[in-house]
Amino acid sequence: MPVVTLYAVFANPDEAQRIGRTIVDEKLAACVNILGPCHSIYRWQGAIETATEVPALFKTTLDKADALIARVTDLHSYEVPAIAVWPIERLPAAYGDWVETELR
Repeated sequence: MPVVTLYAVFANPDEAQRIGRTIVDEKLAACVNILGPCHSIYRWQGAIETATEVPALFKTTLDKADALIARVTDLHSYEVPAIAVWPIERLPAAYGDWVETELR
């Protein structure tokens, strides 16, 4: 099964950690990398907004991606969370095997 990365941003580190731990506990992702804060500029309801957000990368398999999107959306504080799945073109076979094993 192909391994993919789900990218999402969160309002703060606590939210990213809480959701990340839940997702790994529920075996929807094998790993979550919570990155340092980023500065976001976006249009929301007709106005340009800025915010400090916390991005995270979730490693999962393609067959779990839809369930992961739904669960992150359910747990997220944003009305419309930024969530995207990125394909992984190449990775070490042992890493792919580990992700698959952790999600069984």
